[in-house]
Amino acid sequence: MGDMARRVIGGRTALDRAGVAAHTGAAYTTVTHWHRHRARFGFPHGFAHDGRDWFWLDDIEAFHTTHLAAKRAELTKVDRRGDPKDLLGSGAAAKVLGYGSYRNLPDSLYDHPDRVETLPDGRIRRLWYRHTVWAVADARTGRQSTGRTPGTTGARKPYPYADDPRLQAAITLLTEADAAGQDRRGLGVTLARQLAITERTAQRLLAAAADTPGVSCE
Repeated sequence: MGDMARRVIGGRTALDRAGVAAHTGAAYTTVTHWHRHRARFGFPHGFAHDGRDWFWLDDIEAFHTTHLAAKRAELTKVDRRGDPKDLLGSGAAAKVLGYGSYRNLPDSLYDHPDRVETLPDGRIRRLWYRHTVWAVADARTGRQSTGRTPGTTGARKPYPYADDPRLQAAITLLTEADAAGQDRRGLGVTLARQLAITERTAQRLLAAAADTPGVSCE
């Protein structure tokens, strides 16, 4: 799919969804979200060509410039008080960044704790130095996280977690919930317990499952 991400059509450069993800640095699921809610985000209308959606490169660049500017304007105020060497848990780190919940922590911080402790019940506690949290805040550009460590690259899978055996469990859970008319909220907790993984990983698996071809999105 990598060689299909960009193509010249009628003398203009166009990108498919994989190409949009690669060009903007956003996750593939984020591009799908932008497209699904394009009226809200101002995402460009695409066009069908060879059985897939395409978008003009210049339209994507104009959209992304505007999108980043809007995201920067929404950045929270950082709490600069305290000893830089203090160790903070996820809740405290979220407060430093001005977030109401640890669930809002950026992947660049959440996935790279300075220290990890295993609690008596087996859960993992992530800890960061206050100066680490400040550094992440200073590096914010408003761009949606790709979930990758800055500086890393690599070919994108057909869709996130494509080769992950846990994805089928997420698909099954979504399918059963939709068939029963069950609200999808709370499925992350269920899947996390089922697979013995963190809730954040479970939510990512569910998001990937929802974007997997053949799975309906409510």
